[in-house]
Amino acid sequence: MASQNKIIITCAVTGSIHTPSMSPHLPVTAEEIATAAIEAAEAGAAIVHLHARNPVDGRPDQSTEAFAPFLQVIKQRSNCVVNITTGGAATMSVEERVRPAKVFAPEVASLNMGSMNFALFPMLERFKTFEHEWERPYLESSRDRIFRNTFGDIEHILRTCADNGTRFEIECYDIGHLYTLAHFVERGLVKAPFFVQSVFGILGGIGTHPEDVAHMKRTADRLFGNEYHWSVLGAGRHQLPIATQAIALGGNVRVGLEDSLWIGKGKLARSSAEQVTKVRQIIEGFGASIATPDEARHILQLKGGDKVAF
Repeated sequence: MASQNKIIITCAVTGSIHTPSMSPHLPVTAEEIATAAIEAAEAGAAIVHLHARNPVDGRPDQSTEAFAPFLQVIKQRSNCVVNITTGGAATMSVEERVRPAKVFAPEVASLNMGSMNFALFPMLERFKTFEHEWERPYLESSRDRIFRNTFGDIEHILRTCADNGTRFEIECYDIGHLYTLAHFVERGLVKAPFFVQSVFGILGGIGTHPEDVAHMKRTADRLFGNEYHWSVLGAGRHQLPIATQAIALGGNVRVGLEDSLWIGKGKLARSSAEQVTKVRQIIEGFGASIATPDEARHILQLKGGDKVAF
């Protein structure tokens, strides 16, 4: 399963890392998030990875009331696979983070594989002025913030979603996270095929050197053999270089404004769809082709869009 003829593009359209003052193109309202997801799917993303935000000030919002409006619109207007975060934001409890996935039973939910320093404060070197009062303290406080994902937290998310038929985008920010996944596989709490999303470039996790990318893949190959599908995301300016390396190695890719606000050096992306289009061009330049949503469902053995609760 580790290699395939079709490459799955995941698009994460807003996230909880960037704040609204960093880009006028970052989706905040339910309408903006729905539009961004649908446009990304039309550009070639098989999966859309979704966070919610407060529509007034753009802060992360993990309430079901924040998710419901855009989930319904996306389902009505697109066949894409919907992936709901259980990461939420590092400031939230695990119970708060898992609730939307529990209630809406998506085909895919994200699942972080370890506690870590998750440093956002370096962005204060680039961005100096903020529209909303919460933004600067949110970034600055990451100096002393641990993004908690203990073994107990991970098991809680797995067991909470066990009856939903939801599969997981397993987010691994470092090599040890692969071994944590192996632990839960051995216990039978995660079933093949595994969708392993390797994350590069978050300060506190693995770096962005090509050898870091290769090391992640070698380790996953050794631990999971043919029982997993590998995908990558590179943070910030590393998005497309890391995607290109993964494509060359037969992997899948994730792009979107959650992971990077940029489309080129010093140039803000106007939308996540613009990034999808760019990475699709790279994929097709390698002579490969992208997976449709239904092909992604087949590859990842998902339950189908008719079996979600939204």
